[in-house]
Amino acid sequence: MNAMLPHCCVITPEPASPAAADCRAFLDRLSAVLARGETLVQLRVKSFDAAAFARLAADALARCDAAGAQLMLNGPIDAAGVMRLEGAGWHLDGVALRAAARRPLPAARRVSAACHAADDLSLAARVGADFVTLSPVLPTLSHPGAPTLGWTRFAELAAQATMPVYALGGMTRAHLDDARRHGAHGVAGIRSFW
Repeated sequence: MNAMLPHCCVITPEPASPAAADCRAFLDRLSAVLARGETLVQLRVKSFDAAAFARLAADALARCDAAGAQLMLNGPIDAAGVMRLEGAGWHLDGVALRAAARRPLPAARRVSAACHAADDLSLAARVGADFVTLSPVLPTLSHPGAPTLGWTRFAELAAQATMPVYALGGMTRAHLDDARRHGAHGVAGIRSFW
């Protein structure tokens, strides 16, 4: 399954609101992203309640399925909710990763995890994550002034990982070669990818 991972992972920004018009605009933008050939999308929506997230996830999944893309869910959802959305994967944020005692989905469904340190990579391995994001590599607009890993520390951590690693934090497509030289499978991001 990991051999089929693309080298870029698109992470969505938050939709403006759960209102129908805002969700339509968000889904139209997702369609444009998919039309450009993206095949791995993380639907990252933390501001919606579970019902609104489930509705948006179902619509996003239909568009991803039609485009042959994998959708990873990162929002107010649990394993049962992910399983109701046939084909969707689950991206475990730090809280979900620490709470998982074992792999939360069957092997046929992708699981990814957000990692920031060696301990997180160990937890991701324990739960059988298929891939991880490792961040923040470089400074980001979303977390100004936050400490970063830098390429040297990123490479040290990526070398410890037992699964493919996506570099996240300040990434653009132009960073792909640098990321791969430092042990990444690929790059992930919001602003430069959406």
